[in-house]
Amino acid sequence: MDFPILSSLILLPTIGALFIFFTKSKSDENKSSKYLALFVTFTNFILSLYLWYLFDASTSEFQFIEERQWLKGIINYKVGIDGISILFIILTTLITPLCVISVNNAIKNRLKDFLIAILLMESLILGVFCSLDLVIFYLFFEGGLIPMFLIIGIWGGNRRVYSAFKFFLFTLLGSVLMLVAIISIYWINGTTDINELYLIGIDVKYQKLLWLAFFSSFAVKTPMWPVHTWLPDAHVEAPTAGSVLLAAILLKMAGYGFIRFSLGLFPDASEYFVPLIYFLSLVAIIYTSLVALMQDDMKKLIAYSSVAHMGFVTLGIFTFTQQGIEGSIFQMISHGLISAALFLCVGVVYDRMHTRLISDYGGIVSIMPKYAILFMVFTLGAVGLPGTTGFIGEFLILVGAFKKSFLVAVIASLGVIFAAAYMLWLYKRVIFGDLEKENLKKMLDLNKSEIFILSFLAIPIIFFGFYPEPLINTIEVSVSNLIENYNSITNNNLVKK
Repeated sequence: MDFPILSSLILLPTIGALFIFFTKSKSDENKSSKYLALFVTFTNFILSLYLWYLFDASTSEFQFIEERQWLKGIINYKVGIDGISILFIILTTLITPLCVISVNNAIKNRLKDFLIAILLMESLILGVFCSLDLVIFYLFFEGGLIPMFLIIGIWGGNRRVYSAFKFFLFTLLGSVLMLVAIISIYWINGTTDINELYLIGIDVKYQKLLWLAFFSSFAVKTPMWPVHTWLPDAHVEAPTAGSVLLAAILLKMAGYGFIRFSLGLFPDASEYFVPLIYFLSLVAIIYTSLVALMQDDMKKLIAYSSVAHMGFVTLGIFTFTQQGIEGSIFQMISHGLISAALFLCVGVVYDRMHTRLISDYGGIVSIMPKYAILFMVFTLGAVGLPGTTGFIGEFLILVGAFKKSFLVAVIASLGVIFAAAYMLWLYKRVIFGDLEKENLKKMLDLNKSEIFILSFLAIPIIFFGFYPEPLINTIEVSVSNLIENYNSITNNNLVKK
């Protein structure tokens, strides 16, 4: 295929942002800016589905490769996708138009600038999942910090400046070491091309240090315990659309990085650091679940639940099993849909009551039945109920964990019980009970745009919960090839020793 479909996907939101930027900033222009942003993001979603249609799932090779010389002899613009990256691209293009629709009530000031930030962020995130050069990956990876920093810092809550700077500094400091590692890889191997690095391999004596450098960035971005503290603050202060982008897409870049780089480039070091990953993942699952049980703010509770769910992801990736890695990818897609929906549900009641405290609600099932039904679907998805995507991901991860360590799997299983505890507790206190508070009686049920957004997320959560085959088939060959390469490299190195 001659058409540069990946570059089109990456550049289209930026072109849309430029069009919005150069439109006149009159109040009546806000509507046209929103329609333009919606058109661009929806077009990108259709284009990503077409990409999925063209994608050949029977091969593990990178497809739709585009390569352009940038800095002669040093950096090349190189993009391509495999079975692992394509699902993250679709997730990104699905979530972004829903964020654009959701700004109806939430964003009153500087709507144009907010839409520009969302579009630029989509471009940068898509670049992360398409990059086949370490330098290009790093530029896109770090570039995504800027629009999110602005979204939190300008349109956030009362403590928005503190939260924005905390988010920026945590993630930036983690990534400085990754930049040093990328420069070191170029010095050692003479290239930053990911395909070539897979073929050449990286000398075992350098792997541990390089692995730790990449880990420092991915651990903060995931986020893993104990560098997770920026996430609840960022979520609480961010506007609803910002929280959706952060939870649904931004956190997935780190999980993708672990699979693509930690396992792909540093297999021996990954094997060596397995105990560390298992320990941090289990602490994240158990500790943050218990912390979630103590929260009185809905957003904070969901934020801590995100840390716990991403603990399952990192655990699954480092089982080095087909089920574990497939489960982790599935869990990331599932969490992207469910967490986005939960934050949108919080946004719905916040727009009406301007409070996120759980104690300020109760008994709203009698006045908001549509909301109660959809909220229940997403709550059960977060719990991991069979018939939802949450179950498939967690089940596969636990199967992979059982193959490696019975004890690790048993401890991780406790996280499923805790998830049920804090999510059902949240649902019960907000939805059920007596409608005693007078101000709640004035609340209106979901409007048409809210029903559309939440239904659009509920459908894939249920559909792929019952029929996960399309997603599993897409990733199966690429994951299998990753594990084969991993095993062959680690076994060869053991023989040499």
